Amino acid sequence: MAVLVTEAGFGADDWSGEILSLEALTTGQDLPAAGLAVDFPNDRDPAVLVPWLERLALVRVAFPAMTDGRGFSIGHQLRRLGYRGRLRAAGPLIADQFRMARRVGFDEVELPDAMAERQPEEQWRIRAQGSYQNRVLG
Repeated sequence: MAVLVTEAGFGADDWSGEILSLEALTTGQDLPAAGLAVDFPNDRDPAVLVPWLERLALVRVAFPAMTDGRGFSIGHQLRRLGYRGRLRAAGPLIADQFRMARRVGFDEVELPDAMAERQPEEQWRIRAQGSYQNRVLG
């Protein structure tokens, strides 16, 4: 089980369709014309998804560890390539990384239950922050 984090807070995963592996997507099997979802590893070039961008409704990018930031680059690159669907970061991120995930284009974070228990929902809320200089200099 996992917890989905959005700007609205914690919630259950509302994706009901199948999430394909990248290999299943790229093998050319019979795929629906729209509504596709794919698990994207963090060690591949997101440009491989270009032929499917219009058909993808969800891309779930793997974050195998909170110290591995390659997923942030992948999310940013997918948005620059023109991907407009749901973009999900999946893995043991921490609340401090949520702002960065949103900044590079992620819509949501899929957290393991253990991470959600260690950092409750109120820690994930994005608060307005002024610059360091504004806070210090007034």
